[in-house]
Amino acid sequence: MNTPLVALQKPKDISLSEIEAELNSIWLSQSFGQGKTAAIATRAATFSMVIYEPEEFQQLLGGLGFYKGAIDGIHGTETRDAIRDAQKAYQLPITGRVDSDTLEHLRTEFAKLSPEQRVIRNIDARGFSISETIANQNPCRIITLCPTWGEDTGVTAQVSAYCPLQNNKEEGLICCEYVTLRGTKAALERVSVMVTSLLIPDLPKFVWWKATPNPEQELFKHLSCCSNCVIVDSCYFSDPESELLKMQELVDQETYIADLNWHRLSPWQELTAATFDPPERRMYLGDIDHITLDYEKGNAAQALMFLGWFASRLQWEPLEFTESGGDYDLKHVKFRGPDNQEIIGELAAIPMADTGEIPGDLVGVRLTSTNPKANCCTILCSETTGCMRMEAGGSAQSCQTEQVTSVTDQKAEYLMAQQLQRWGRDVLYEESLAAVSAILNLR
Repeated sequence: MNTPLVALQKPKDISLSEIEAELNSIWLSQSFGQGKTAAIATRAATFSMVIYEPEEFQQLLGGLGFYKGAIDGIHGTETRDAIRDAQKAYQLPITGRVDSDTLEHLRTEFAKLSPEQRVIRNIDARGFSISETIANQNPCRIITLCPTWGEDTGVTAQVSAYCPLQNNKEEGLICCEYVTLRGTKAALERVSVMVTSLLIPDLPKFVWWKATPNPEQELFKHLSCCSNCVIVDSCYFSDPESELLKMQELVDQETYIADLNWHRLSPWQELTAATFDPPERRMYLGDIDHITLDYEKGNAAQALMFLGWFASRLQWEPLEFTESGGDYDLKHVKFRGPDNQEIIGELAAIPMADTGEIPGDLVGVRLTSTNPKANCCTILCSETTGCMRMEAGGSAQSCQTEQVTSVTDQKAEYLMAQQLQRWGRDVLYEESLAAVSAILNLR
């Protein structure tokens, strides 16, 4: 159920030098005195967060005339239709998703426009509010960075304050400050030091980087160095294989990384573990020598992370990585097990007529053994899409088959709210990512 937000201070345009003074004036107006016996609203004091929210493709689609809606970062029907229209116009595979080829074409076509034609008239709705699920975690301050296309005219600032209404009818409201900064990427780079100075001292600091992370980018470096946790979502990485390697580099540098896409795998991991809980199956876990992973074509991040998780748990050492392509963009990984046995992993990108909400969702997992006596054959299928390819083989009848129910809400905002409740290093994720990195470095 959504929690309504009330505005203590609606968005107000100010100069960069006025940000702290303007925010302080909000709380001074709520303090005791002038006949008040209690403050109407108080500033939350749980954490502060920077949100880097590019939504570059919506701006490009708007500038090219394919998209008429607001720049809001919502991958809804209107946005997907605009992407399909652009893909059709540029003779690209029509998926309704922005992959690296689509984004490159959008950038190229936008660059061909004259300066007068490059004006993006879509309303920029980024930064005015935040999901109620996150607001309920009592953030002290949210700083949203909104890169824009066009001429570099510096950085503009807006401040506001919103308060979630509590059901317990406590006295007063606990409110969050919002700072929204807009400018070109170059302009935002110039104020990176100021951005970090806006984070509240002595409180946990989070960075939600809603783009492909670039460890070489000055802004990203400044933010990652001063934060307790950098949060990403690999389902929207334009080149998942390369970006997962970058995540491993950051972990090696002692940067705490949290990937929201990793949490979407928890039902698959839990059900996989549960199928081997019975002693009569657990004893054959080490006999597994073939794992097949089917995922929705477009993003291999989930499949790679699941493979990394499984390999790290069973101590498989990756030896060889090959890509044979074809209709399913097949990838094969050869492992060596703890008893020196050979193990094969296969990743298959399945074209889907009706793609789901999350790019690259797992469709199916199949675990088998060449040992006919091993009771370990297991097929896991997505409850929403099924896995016909997994069940087509003649041996499927002898496999234990289970359906996986996805997490209740896979949206990034919901997962973010959960992440904020349990922040701390995730050793299991880091070990799985290290296995993925070892696999990808064999390419």
